[in-house]
Amino acid sequence: MLRHLGASCAFAALICLSQGVCAQQPAPAAAPAPTAAPAPPPPDYGAPITHEQALAAMAAAVAEAKKMNTKMSFSIVGPAGDLVALQKMDGTSNATPDVSQAKARTAVLYRRPSKTFADALAAGNHAFMTFPHVITSNGGVPIVMGGKIIGAIGGSGGTGDQDGQAAAAGAAAVR
Repeated sequence: MLRHLGASCAFAALICLSQGVCAQQPAPAAAPAPTAAPAPPPPDYGAPITHEQALAAMAAAVAEAKKMNTKMSFSIVGPAGDLVALQKMDGTSNATPDVSQAKARTAVLYRRPSKTFADALAAGNHAFMTFPHVITSNGGVPIVMGGKIIGAIGGSGGTGDQDGQAAAAGAAAVR
C-alpha cells in the first residue's frame, strides 16, 4: 500500500512539473499606496482675547446671523475656556447660550473647530466620545491671531451649517 502511495505521489509530481504549474502563482505585489502627509499640529495658545477683540468678533457673528435671517446666541471664550463675552439675540431659544458656550469651549480646548468632532462621529469614530467637554456639532471655531489661538467663538440657534458660518465670520473679524 505504501508502495502505491509513493508511486502515486511521484506520478502527481511528474505531471505538475511537466506542465510548468504546481501551485497558483501569487499576485504581483501592488505598489505601496502613497501616504498622505500628516496634518500640521494645531496652533499653540497665545495671549487671551481682549474684550475689544471679543466685541468685534461678536458684532461680525451677529451681522452674519442677521444676513441669514437667523436668531442665535454667541459665546466667546479665552484660551482656557473661560467666558469673555456672551450675546443672545432676541427670540432665540433659551438653550442656545449654554450650547454656544459648549461649542466655543470644545473649539478652544481641543484647538480645532467643533465640526471636526461632528465629522468624525459621522464617519463612525466614537473614541473621542469619552473626552470631556466635547460637543459634536458645527458652530465652534478657534480664534487665531498671529498664528496663536487667543480664544474661540461658539454659535447656536441656526442649523449646524449656519452656526458654523456665523462663528467663522466672527473668528475672521479678529485682527
